[in-house]
Amino acid sequence: MLPTPSSRRGIVLILSSPSGAGKTTLTRMLLQDRDLDLTLSISVTTRTRRSSEVDGIHYSFIPERRFAAMRDAGELLEWAEVHGNFYGTPRGPVEDILAQGRDCLFDIDYQGTRQVREKMGADAVTVFILPPSMDELRARLERRAEDTRDAMARRLENARNEIARWKDYDYVIVNDDLQRAFDDLIAILRAERQRRPRRDKEIEQFVAKLLSE
Repeated sequence: MLPTPSSRRGIVLILSSPSGAGKTTLTRMLLQDRDLDLTLSISVTTRTRRSSEVDGIHYSFIPERRFAAMRDAGELLEWAEVHGNFYGTPRGPVEDILAQGRDCLFDIDYQGTRQVREKMGADAVTVFILPPSMDELRARLERRAEDTRDAMARRLENARNEIARWKDYDYVIVNDDLQRAFDDLIAILRAERQRRPRRDKEIEQFVAKLLSE
């Protein structure tokens, strides 16, 4: 079990990967482990809510005018336009989580990662998930049976573009074994929580008490 955060500031843990590399599964595994005490950041979007989605759980659905106001006021850590709809991550809720000494999990692409890192600095810890091979990535996408041949080709081309960005990340994990990849993520989280700059305040107090004995 990981130690309960005390007076340290929380971490923004960012996972990115090409589609099919296992990021969504690993994100779900991290959130299901209550001992990790991770909170998933909830994005806002201007697109219409699908019948299977719950407002405030999958996304917060807002009008385009409200989104534009948030963006222009600098209230979004990252944002993008996808197929005519806008998506973004509000900064306020994330800052509230970090101030409590808790950690916030992000599931975003390399463009969003770059924006968040620019705004959050040392608070951000970035991890890129790689597939073991392009053949395996193709097989995983084919097993989904969700895409046409053309859509599959686009996904694989996009994957190559995303994979080329691996040097932008603090850590890189090859997901050739799901449990091992999950264990590696926990090891990263454990180490980052113990970084001295994140714990300066509590360690300073402990050392002062130690030296007074």
